[in-house]
Amino acid sequence: MTDISLNNGVTIPQLGFGVFQVPPEDTQRIVEDALEAGYRHIDTAAAYRNEAGVGAALAAAGIPREELFITTKLRNGDQGRAQDAFQDSLKALGLDFLDLYLIHWPVPSQGLFVQAWKEMEHLYAGEQLRAIGVSNFLSDHLDTLLAASDVVPAVNQIELHPSYQQADLSAKSRALGIAVEAYSPLGQGGDLNGNAVTAVAQAHHATTAQVVLAWHLAAGTIVIPKSADSARMRENFAATSLGLSEEELASITALERGARIGSDPAVAAFSQL
Repeated sequence: MTDISLNNGVTIPQLGFGVFQVPPEDTQRIVEDALEAGYRHIDTAAAYRNEAGVGAALAAAGIPREELFITTKLRNGDQGRAQDAFQDSLKALGLDFLDLYLIHWPVPSQGLFVQAWKEMEHLYAGEQLRAIGVSNFLSDHLDTLLAASDVVPAVNQIELHPSYQQADLSAKSRALGIAVEAYSPLGQGGDLNGNAVTAVAQAHHATTAQVVLAWHLAAGTIVIPKSADSARMRENFAATSLGLSEEELASITALERGARIGSDPAVAAFSQL
């Protein structure tokens, strides 16, 4: 398993496990399966309503805390109370500290993400938070944040998959020292069926998901696939040992077609109640 060094020296496992849309009642079982499969980086969010299940899985697994990397995110409706929301998440997770805390969406219409970041900077100065970052921040959101803050985000977690690569945003983030993390890395399954991915998979006797994950990993992107199936979890985890040629990587990069799946961060304004 490869680790990525963030801009403050903290290391993060490049391949993690996400729990978006995992039902709260299933979260403990699924995360326990992921930990058993070898994942040590777990990504959740207050808005997913499954932090408690993640925490229960961590407690049941008995893995030393220093071997784990746990991320959660500030709910949009809590941007005006980031410090209290952070403590709520810590309590739900049953943890003494968090490895990474992200602003989940900028929600520019609220005008609160800079205030939230200032509160997160205060938390980061303490002992309960190892790194802070953002999610779904576009170029102008980053500009606004950096003009008003002291701490450069460690991570920008964005929708990123072969058919929607956000190449300019990724390049800008990296140029600023911000690691890029991909959610929906397989295009929610939609990027697994193309001829290019299938051909590479056949050539390596690999799954199409392994091929797409290997493409992300080769780019230095942090990636958080999810699956409720333990066998699929193990298959995905094995992508760390799959090496693709420059030609194979280029054939996957060529699948870009601007196919966003999720909401547009420029206008998304849901409260995540």
